[in-house]
Amino acid sequence: MPVFKLLPSWILNAAGSIAAVCTTLSFLPQLLRVWRRKSASDISLTMFLLFSFGVACWLLYGLGIGSAPITAANAITLALALTILALKLRYDAREAGKR
Repeated sequence: MPVFKLLPSWILNAAGSIAAVCTTLSFLPQLLRVWRRKSASDISLTMFLLFSFGVACWLLYGLGIGSAPITAANAITLALALTILALKLRYDAREAGKR
């Protein structure tokens, strides 16, 4: 029997909700840093493109199974990640124009 079957569902739901909040909010410091510095030169474009695609897939999965926590967390995470991507593209283009 899997260990998680022994835990009450409220504990699993609480763990999932805490995980969703932590992983989603973890992007705020990066976004604020990029915004304040007006630079994203230290951010990998490939990593953020791949990550954003993965989060979009998680979002579709959450929608498909009707899971509000998965859907909400990934919708917010995708919005934050895409904002960082947009700022990276904007600031990198500006830097390239200065050369």
